[in-house]
Amino acid sequence: MEFLTPGTGLLFWQIVIFVSLFLLLAKYAWKPILSSLKEREESIQKALDSAEKAKMEMASLKSDNEKLLKEAREERDKILRDARTASNRLQEEAQATAKKTADKIIEDAKAVINTEKQAALRDVKAQVAQFSLEIAEKLIKKNLADDKSQKELTETLIKDLKLN
Repeated sequence: MEFLTPGTGLLFWQIVIFVSLFLLLAKYAWKPILSSLKEREESIQKALDSAEKAKMEMASLKSDNEKLLKEAREERDKILRDARTASNRLQEEAQATAKKTADKIIEDAKAVINTEKQAALRDVKAQVAQFSLEIAEKLIKKNLADDKSQKELTETLIKDLKLN
C-alpha cells in the first residue's frame, strides 16, 4: 500500500511548491488575468448595451418611417382628391360654358329665323299688294271702258261722300 500513500517529504515539497506557485500566480498572473476578464466582461456589456441601443434606434426609425409613410399616403390621397375636385369643377365649367354657347347660338338662330320670316312676310305682302293693284287695274279698265260705267261710278262715289 505504499504506492497509494505518498511520503511526507513529498507532501511537504508539493505543498511548498503549491503555495509558492500560488503566491507567484496571485502576485503576477491573477491580477492581469482578472483585469483582462473584467475588461472582457465590460466590453461584452458595452456591446450588449450598444446592441440594445441600436435595437431601440431601429425601432424608433421604423416608427418614424411608418409615420412618414402614413403622412405620404395621406398627402397622396389629398392630392388625388384635389385633382378629382378640380377635374369635376373644370368639367362642370366646360359644360356650363358649352350650354351658354349653345343657348346663345340657338337664340341667334331664332333671331335670324325671325328676321328672315319678317322679311319673307314683307316680300309676300308687297307681292300680294302688287298683284292686287294689277288685278284692280285690270278690273277698273274693264269696268270703266264705257261712258255709262264711268258715270255710275262717279255718282256712287258722290253719294258715299255726302253720307260720310
